[in-house]
Amino acid sequence: MDKLSTKEILEQNLDRETPGELSQLKILLHDVRSMHNVGAAFRSADAFGIDRLLLSGFSPTPPRPEISKTAIGAEKHVDWNYIEDLPHQIEKLKAEGYLFLGLEQTTVSTLLPDYEVPKDQKICLVFGNEVTGVDEDILNFIDDFVEIPQYGHKHSLNVSVTVGVALYGILQKYWS
Repeated sequence: MDKLSTKEILEQNLDRETPGELSQLKILLHDVRSMHNVGAAFRSADAFGIDRLLLSGFSPTPPRPEISKTAIGAEKHVDWNYIEDLPHQIEKLKAEGYLFLGLEQTTVSTLLPDYEVPKDQKICLVFGNEVTGVDEDILNFIDDFVEIPQYGHKHSLNVSVTVGVALYGILQKYWS
């Protein structure tokens, strides 16, 4: 057994096709304060072949050394844009057929393993602030809510971890 070189890993990754509608999936980070969390979201988005990262509220945007440090260049490979008028952009994406799936603990959340991803459905995953979660002002725009099952004493995960776990959970849905 030998470890693959960086070049071999890149070739292997680029030979793969992103399954299902995952290639059209968008990630919305609203009011995510930490540049390291934004950078990690870029890195996860790149790893999963995600179409676009949408940043809104007070979420920081590239180019920033603090984002690049965590993204390790992924921000150059993942399309992104900053959204000034979030309600308008959400309505526009809904008109294009996007389902807004919020990662939030609510009274109507479905556990991610139990969530049935509608086949042939374009999805925008919505992540909120590290402390307060998805902003109350945009909750009504979200079509479905999912949460990651947790079993310990803490009731939340770091938003960058949540992005990675959610993307993997969605990826598994497209493989099945």
